[in-house]
Formats: sequence, C-alpha cells, structure tokens
Amino acid sequence: MKKYALVTGGSRGIGRAVSVQLASQGYCVLINYKSNQREAQKTLDIIIENGGEGLLMPFDVADAKEINITLETWIEQNKEAYIEVLVNNAGIRKDNLLFWMTDEEWNDVLNTSLNGAFYITRLLVKYMMNKKFGRIINIVSISGVNGMAGQTNYSAAKAGIIGLTKALALESAKKKVTVNAVAPGFIETDMTKDLNQEELKKLVPAGRFGKAEEVAELVGFLASEKASYITGQVITISGGL
Repeated sequence: MKKYALVTGGSRGIGRAVSVQLASQGYCVLINYKSNQREAQKTLDIIIENGGEGLLMPFDVADAKEINITLETWIEQNKEAYIEVLVNNAGIRKDNLLFWMTDEEWNDVLNTSLNGAFYITRLLVKYMMNKKFGRIINIVSISGVNGMAGQTNYSAAKAGIIGLTKALALESAKKKVTVNAVAPGFIETDMTKDLNQEELKKLVPAGRFGKAEEVAELVGFLASEKASYITGQVITISGGL
C-alpha cells in the first residue's frame, strides 16, 4: 500500500527539503502551500526527477474550514490509505518589538504557526491512532526554546507548539504515534535571507548557518521506524547555538 506524508509549507526552504527527503524514503508527499504554486511545483518537480511521488495540496493552514474540506475530501477519495507522517512546518515571521507590535502581527503569526498545527493535527491524529502508527514532527525554532528579541509573536507561537508536542506525545504513545519537535537555529532559507549572516555566524559555535537538507535528514529519521522510542522531544539543530 502506498504511504503518504503531508508537509505544510512545502513549497520552499525547510519544507521543500523535508518533502524531497520523505519522498526519497518512499512516501508519496502531499505538498501543502497557500499561494505560491510555482515554488510548490518546483518541489514536486524535484521529487519526480529523483524518482519519487508527490501531489500538490493547496490550503491556508490558518483556515480551519479550508483545512477540513481539503483533507476530508482527500480522506474520502483514499479510503484504503491514510496520512501516516505529518510535518507541521508552515510558519511566517512578522518581527517587531512588543511595544510596537500590532494585533495583526501577533495574530497572523500565531494563526499560521500554532493554530494551523492544532487544526491539522487534530484532524489527522485520530487516523494514525486507529492504524496504530503515526509520526508527527513539528518544525519549531530555537526562538521558541530560548526566546528572541523582536520575535515575541514568533517565539510564543513556536513555544506553544512545543507544549502541544509534549502533551500530545503523552496522549498518543500507547497507540504507537510519536510526536516530536525539531528546533532549527539559523538555517539558510528565504525566511532568513534578510538577516545579517556574517554577524550572526559569529554567535554560532559551528561558525556557519545550517542547511535545510540537514534539518530534513533529522526529520526523515524521526519519521522512520528506527525512531519509534523517541517521542515528546524537542531536538535542537543549531550548530551549538
């Protein structure tokens, strides 16, 4: 039977690398994106060029109704299968100091990262538990572990997902569904291209930014059978930051 994985925010950066990695492990990858179909198609093209399988799955992770319609339609059309790996990767940054932060900057970041992870996970985890196998991997951030000045919204959203990860891991472990979080530090992606890399590299003991493919390798391991005894963990991948 074909195995399926869903990667939210799969059109670029870490999401693209994770999609390609999971496809190399035999998954048909459902590549979620909100609006950038061109970049999502590039992800799919890379997967196909490497001999893998994938499908584009557009929906807004912040919209519970759209999520339910899209995923329930897919579930209805694929009754013999289920999504056994979920990677909650979608997220946005709207950085500002707290005393200048607008309601919109706060709500948009939390709705996309934290609420999106809740909506999708709530819908899919019951199928994983019924099948007695599942992998939920939440891409958080070192900002959610340590906090980051100018990112109270982003740090709060990622810290919230860490709490969700630890609690859900306790709820689902007996059903052989593992739930873990991966917390990248500075990774070379579109999301970090506006940062001063030369200055920030000085803060990293490894002396460099990480690569999206390095994060994807870790996600791939956590999605595998070999990681069945790892759950409720937050694994930092930050070059020692």
